[in-house]
Amino acid sequence: MLGTDGGVVRTAVSRLAADGWLDRDKAGRKSFYKLAKRGRERFETAVEHVYNPHPSSWAGRFELLLIGNGADREASRAALTEAGFGSPMPGVWVAPSDVPVPPIAEGAIRLEVSADDAMGRQLAAASWSLERTAESYREFMKTFAPLEGWIGGADKVSPADAILARILLIHHYRRVILRDPLLPAGLLPPAWPALEAREFCARLYQALMPPSESWLDEHGESVTGSLRPPGPELARRFSDVRGVMLQK
Repeated sequence: MLGTDGGVVRTAVSRLAADGWLDRDKAGRKSFYKLAKRGRERFETAVEHVYNPHPSSWAGRFELLLIGNGADREASRAALTEAGFGSPMPGVWVAPSDVPVPPIAEGAIRLEVSADDAMGRQLAAASWSLERTAESYREFMKTFAPLEGWIGGADKVSPADAILARILLIHHYRRVILRDPLLPAGLLPPAWPALEAREFCARLYQALMPPSESWLDEHGESVTGSLRPPGPELARRFSDVRGVMLQK
């Protein structure tokens, strides 16, 4: 469907299984894969960030961490970045004070610093690549603008086209929002495009949902037979902006 060679897919999936990200079940000549515990934890964190993000609050205080040069420094940096921390200089990490510190970095030297909104925006600009993220949001909307016109056109979108469009839409949106530290509005530069991009993505996603789910119902298969119906979490996706969209 995506034009990807089957051998390439099998090799990639086998490597993910070997690295502990996927578990495999066999039924006859067929192999079925599901997320392993390690993969499920990372996946659930990413799903929450993409579909139900929770921007941090701003009370005029930053958590400041000093990370040494120990053996776990690279792992600490990766965990801090994923948790929403930014780095204004080597070895120094900051986030609004309500952002939880990941367990691997709990041994770091920790300070709390105060800042007014102007100073906070300066520190945020130095700690995160906000302009690059803003440009990525704008590029995402530009790339998928033709899709909005296609969905709203006279021709009905087929289930096969809908599932393909849905995969590509979320793949590209995910690449942007997972780099977004979800800072409070008081720390963001003017004309921050994240909300516009989120509402745009939500509109397309909701329009693609019925035909793409029809494709999954017809073609999806599990080790026990047909796929189970989606749970209530599917209906909660993008619920944070759905009310705003209806009011416009």
